[in-house]
Amino acid sequence: MLWDEKLVVQNARAGTGEDKIKGRVITYVDAIREALAYKMDEDQNVFLLGQGVDDPGGMFGVTKGFKEIYGASRVFDTPVSEEGMTGICVGAAMTGMRPVYFHNRPDFLLLTFNQLVNHASKIHYMDNGQHTVPMVVWSAIGRGWGSGPQHSQAIQGLLLSVPGLKIVMPSTPYDAKGLMITAINDNNPVIIIEHRWLMKRTSVVPIEPYAIPFGQGVYRRHGKDLTIVGTSQAIDLAITAANELEKEQEIFAEVIDLRTIKPLDEQIIIESVAKTGKLMVVDTGWVMGGICAEIGCLVAEKAFSCLKAPIKRVGLPDCPSPAGFDLEQLYYPNVQTMKHAMLELFNSDKEVNYDVRVSQ
Repeated sequence: MLWDEKLVVQNARAGTGEDKIKGRVITYVDAIREALAYKMDEDQNVFLLGQGVDDPGGMFGVTKGFKEIYGASRVFDTPVSEEGMTGICVGAAMTGMRPVYFHNRPDFLLLTFNQLVNHASKIHYMDNGQHTVPMVVWSAIGRGWGSGPQHSQAIQGLLLSVPGLKIVMPSTPYDAKGLMITAINDNNPVIIIEHRWLMKRTSVVPIEPYAIPFGQGVYRRHGKDLTIVGTSQAIDLAITAANELEKEQEIFAEVIDLRTIKPLDEQIIIESVAKTGKLMVVDTGWVMGGICAEIGCLVAEKAFSCLKAPIKRVGLPDCPSPAGFDLEQLYYPNVQTMKHAMLELFNSDKEVNYDVRVSQ
């Protein structure tokens, strides 16, 4: 059994020292591993599959060593046949199994759309609830080393409009563990989209198992001047930008991490906008359509009277991802992008002139 609390604590505390003051500190990857190990030990119906889950690297380290512990019948590599293997997962889930299907790029999810959109998300509805499809599809965006247009896409916006799917996008090790446990427990198909740049992040994570409910956002910082809403690595950038602006110009931004985009925590968004009157939506995906558009429309419909300025969106421009390093620096939003957008929003109801560069 991998879920050995004593061993987990020893491994997590090795060389950190922080745990003595703040609690047990582990990495994002180890947090996911703990969630998987707990569910694998608890439920024999849980199994892991995907291209590379049993490789020495183990899917960015997330599944490393699991085949040796749980055996090849529960942790196994798959052919390059994403639709076929997703169909097998759907069938297995309908008969009581709980597959967790790993992809090392969200781009490969595009090959599963027939099974995800036409079958997994609709079966419970079409047969009047006779069957459930408790399956998890996990993927990590691969940007940062010139992956190019076909290996670094953030496609959550394409899946957002599909009824029956749940979509999870954590930003912290704590959330990665709790949301993975919730996802495996859920009787519906769940998509988890991770970000590679978060994989080495560390934070305090309890040793005991815990589940984080879907559809509950969280305040990452409180403020009075403007509201920032988003998920995943975009929230990391926004928090850094907000901290810098508070020190430099005493602009106090409220930052909300949605954690899941389907279901969406509408209440926390409207609550914050009612307080600040200004909204900036940040995403790791394209600005057109998707999360930015959905949240902007939500606030326009349900909290328009609270707005003091037009809604601001920060995400990817309407073009494919470049492969060259220099072009990547222009294509992807960064802390400076976030700060400039926040300044523009903060000053949007004032008669002032300033130089702003926003990657949109």
